[in-house]
Amino acid sequence: MPETILTVDNVSKHYGADELFRDVRFHLLERDRVALVGPNGAGKSTLLRIVAGLEQPDSGRIIAQRGLRIGYLPQESAVPSDRSVLEAALDALSHVRALGEELASLAAALATVHDPAEQARLLTTYERVSTRFEAAGGYDLDVRTRQVLAGLGFRDEELLQPVEQLSGGQRTRLALARALLADPDLLLLDEPTNHLDLEALSWLERFLQRFRGTVLVVAHDRYFLDQVTTRTLELHFGRLEEYPGNYSQYLMLRAQRFAERLAAYEAQQEYIRKEEAFIQRYRAGQRAREARGRATKLTRLERLERPREIERLQLRLTQGGQSGRTILTTTPLVIGYPSRELFRTPELVVQRGERIAIIGPNGVGKTTFLRTLLGQLPPRAGTIRFGQGVKPAYLAQEPRFDEEQTVLETLLRRHALSEREARNFAARFLFGGDEVFKPVSALSGGERRRLALALLALERANVLLLDEPTNHLDLPSREALEAVLADFEGTILFVSHDRYLIDRLATTVWAIEGNELVVSLGNFTEYQRRRTAERPELPRAATLDHGRSAPPRASSRRSPRQVERELAQVEQMIEELEERAQQLAEDLDEATARQDVEAITELGAAYETVMRELEQAYARWEMLQEELAGLRVGG
Repeated sequence: MPETILTVDNVSKHYGADELFRDVRFHLLERDRVALVGPNGAGKSTLLRIVAGLEQPDSGRIIAQRGLRIGYLPQESAVPSDRSVLEAALDALSHVRALGEELASLAAALATVHDPAEQARLLTTYERVSTRFEAAGGYDLDVRTRQVLAGLGFRDEELLQPVEQLSGGQRTRLALARALLADPDLLLLDEPTNHLDLEALSWLERFLQRFRGTVLVVAHDRYFLDQVTTRTLELHFGRLEEYPGNYSQYLMLRAQRFAERLAAYEAQQEYIRKEEAFIQRYRAGQRAREARGRATKLTRLERLERPREIERLQLRLTQGGQSGRTILTTTPLVIGYPSRELFRTPELVVQRGERIAIIGPNGVGKTTFLRTLLGQLPPRAGTIRFGQGVKPAYLAQEPRFDEEQTVLETLLRRHALSEREARNFAARFLFGGDEVFKPVSALSGGERRRLALALLALERANVLLLDEPTNHLDLPSREALEAVLADFEGTILFVSHDRYLIDRLATTVWAIEGNELVVSLGNFTEYQRRRTAERPELPRAATLDHGRSAPPRASSRRSPRQVERELAQVEQMIEELEERAQQLAEDLDEATARQDVEAITELGAAYETVMRELEQAYARWEMLQEELAGLRVGG
């Protein structure tokens, strides 16, 4: 049974007179994978800071296991700028490097000491420090650091680059690398998927799946949460609720709970109406005594609160007239700038009603491609032609506004609306009351995105070109936008790292691979399946990054034959565990489909246990492979 490593006990937090949350309680267990979700402004980041010990609650307490090492990645991380990328990453392992320095010092002392008693004492100390150094991964420190940085998208030539020259996104990825390398018992991550491309997201998911500590993560990437987490905490309206399962299971269970609570509330309200009618009718008649008794009972009745729903975007996209059947055609294109080629495309054809996702690594030129299709930038070679009746609208990744204008002024100056119409329209995008008078300069990233979506909705376009449309949106807003785009009758071309959105929306994927654009029919999952079949991915050494164990020492006394025998046994165990995990996953899907909460809980716990055993078997297999390779080289 996993032990509890940290307890949040009745924690409350206020800012002035505003209550952020009250009486929050939950436990974190060994090897837990927990998502913390909720709308923007619910207090998720504040709660993480309280758990990390960086902020104090107004009431309640945090009870941590003795000696618990906590790692924390905030949304905006400070990284030392006076060193290279590699040096800054290695700094996260200063405690391991200190052990290495102590080992070197002990070895030097052993070389000069001749007294047998002193030698014995030094040897004992050396063995103890060596064991700690090995357990902390000290023997492959540089390799692990390079693997983590590579997994998060840093190229070899960037490792010696000064941190002060990095972009904001690169600094965020470096901060994430430092948090992962520190290898804490409890890892607190606040939006770790920001600024990661699809390859880095997949790598991070694999890393966290095999991480040996506990993870509590705030993220808006639903696909990521499904892959990583097995329990979900929802913080909203100042309260915290717990749900078993990943994000998709949480959505199903939340809807079920809401329906049950609403039904119970409405049933109680009907009961109250009937009782009040009876009391009023018989207050002074022959049944007055019974009426008084019912009135007393009604007074003592514990009233249920009407369940509240999270406020969502009320977004509607109406296309302004239908376009011709063919939206866009191109000859083979060369995308880039006069001084630099980015990538090439084949001939492209977009038909009415298609939803095309454009994916690729960061910096490959996806935004440049969208702007080229729009005519904002010329292609280096090739031609682009729009069909008849096409009315495009563009949502930029970072839209530009007049920062001095208010939300209301921005809407009124872009479109012919009365003030009343503009205020009603703004309310659909969660700008209620006096919020329409906020200057654009004071808006958060999420609010700026909602304002940009409001302007997009007023365009009445029949072709949408969207650059990272879910950026800065919280999970409820992402779900609302996704539903609206799915219902849009026009054509959509969109750049996105949101794999959940791509899977639901895309009919075709345009993937930029190297310096070529590849067309793949279907959504992201189908693209990945096809890519794996055509070019099987080699096992990545980076899967060892999390490990606290180092490769076995070359001084192992076992023979290669002994290691090979154990290796065969471990491989058989892995095969059996994989079959069991597959069966449990299928059973869990069936339980989710029939909304069997008890079965979901039991199967989820069984699946987590099997995956933990499988992870240990994989780790053992990797160690045996390295041990065998070392023996063969040494022999």
